[in-house]
Amino acid sequence: MANTLFEKIWQSHVIENLDDGAGLIYIDRVFLHERTGSIALKSLEADNRKVVSPEQVFCTMDHIVDTFPGRTDKTTMPSGEDFIIATREASHNAGINLFDVNDPLQGIVHVISPELGIVQPGATLVCPDSHTCSQGALGALAWGIGSSEAEHALATKTLRVTKPKNMKVEFYGKLSFGVTAKDMILHLIGEYSAAGGAGYMVEFCGEAVENLEIEARLTLCNMAVEFSAFSGIIAPDQKAIEYLAGRKYAPKGENWNKAVKYWQSLFTDTDAVFDKVIRIDCQKIYPTITWGNSPQHTCAINSVVPTPDDNCDENQLKTLNKAMQYMDVSVGTKLTELSIDGAFIGSCTNSRISDLRLAAQLLKGKKVASGVKAICVPGSTSVKKQAEEEGLDKIFIAAGFEWRESGCSMCFNAGGESFGFQHRVVTTTNRNFESRQGPQTRSHLASPVTVAASAIAGRIADPREYI
Repeated sequence: MANTLFEKIWQSHVIENLDDGAGLIYIDRVFLHERTGSIALKSLEADNRKVVSPEQVFCTMDHIVDTFPGRTDKTTMPSGEDFIIATREASHNAGINLFDVNDPLQGIVHVISPELGIVQPGATLVCPDSHTCSQGALGALAWGIGSSEAEHALATKTLRVTKPKNMKVEFYGKLSFGVTAKDMILHLIGEYSAAGGAGYMVEFCGEAVENLEIEARLTLCNMAVEFSAFSGIIAPDQKAIEYLAGRKYAPKGENWNKAVKYWQSLFTDTDAVFDKVIRIDCQKIYPTITWGNSPQHTCAINSVVPTPDDNCDENQLKTLNKAMQYMDVSVGTKLTELSIDGAFIGSCTNSRISDLRLAAQLLKGKKVASGVKAICVPGSTSVKKQAEEEGLDKIFIAAGFEWRESGCSMCFNAGGESFGFQHRVVTTTNRNFESRQGPQTRSHLASPVTVAASAIAGRIADPREYI
C-alpha cells in the first residue's frame, strides 16, 4: 500500500490505535526549555515519578535568558532567575542533558537540536514550544506540546495524539532573485490564510524545496504552525544525510550506516494519496512582507496594502480594519514608503549562520540609518562563535547593529526587553501579533536580507535594491 512520509513515521510509532481516531504514539526524544521545562520536571518530582530514558531528554536555556553580553542568571523578566535556577536544579536531579546559560552548546531549542544532531529523520520529537515543527525539515515528526503533555512524555515516552490529515504543498519552478524560504512560507500563508493548514500534517516538496539548503528548509517548516498545521515535514535527502554526518548526537560507526539505510526509505510513495494538495508557482513569489498583525497579512514588498477581498464577511472586514488601524496603514499604503524605528535579525526562524551571512553580505560597508535600533541575536552560541570566526560580527557592529548572545530575545519578549511604544520594526521573527515585540509595537515579518536592507534605508526596503 502506497503511503505518505507522515504515514510511514506514524505507523512505525503508533503503539495502539484508539477508538476516537487518536493514536498512542511512542516519543523518541523530548526537548525542554526553562520557561516550561521546570514546570514539567518539578511536577514529576512532586509526584515521585522519574524521567524515562533521561539520555533522550534535552533542555536548554533560551526563552527567558537575557541576550546582553556578560549575562548571568539574572534577567530583566520578573521571576526569570527563579525559572532558570529551578530548571537547572530539576535537570540535574532528573539526569537529563542540559545546555545551561553559558554552555558552549546553548542556544534556541530549534536551532541547536538540528545542529547537534538531536533531531533525526523518522524520529518523533516533542517540545513545549509551538515552533517545534521547524525540525520536520530533517524528516522528523516534530510538534509542539503543552507542559502537562511534556510531563506525560517524560514519564511514559508516549502521548495520545489525534491523527491529522495529509496535505502536500508543492513549490514548483525556481525561485526568483532575492526570494528566500521566508518569502515562500509568507506567500503560502498569505494566499491560503493562517488557518489554511488546520487539521493537516503538511509535507513541503517540489523543485524549489529540493534546491533549498537544510537551514532554509528549517525556516520553511518553522512557520507551518502559523499556517495552523499540526506540523511540517520534508523528506530527508542526501543534503539531510550530509548535514547530520558527524553531529554530536548523530549515530556513529555501524549505527550510522544502519540509520542512513533507514533514512533513505523515508519518502512519500509515488501513488500515495493526500487529503489536500496545494501547488505554488515560484515565479509568482516575490520578496514578501507582512503589513498587518497576522502572518496572513502579506504582500509583495514593492506593492501596497491590498484591498479586502470581495468575499470578506463583516467580521473579517472588522478584523482587517482593526489590523490597519493598529499598524497605522490603510488600503493603498505603499510599504516601501513606511519609515522604521527598529530592525531585528534573530529567532528560531532566521538566526542560523546562513541567515547571518546573507544579511552581512548586504550590510558590508554600509550603515544603519539614523534613529533605527538594529539588533542581531545569533540562534546559538555555536552560531555566534562561527560568525565571529568569519568576521560577521564586525560587519554587523560596523554597520550599527547590536551584537548579542544567543536566545529568544525580542521574539518571545520574556526577557523583558522590547522595542518602543508603537515603534515600527522589520523583523525576521515568526509572529507579528499585537505587542509581540513591545508595547503596541508594529512588527513586519520579513527575511534577513529585507531586514538588513530596511535597516540601511531607514524604511521598509526591497532587498533587490541592495543585493
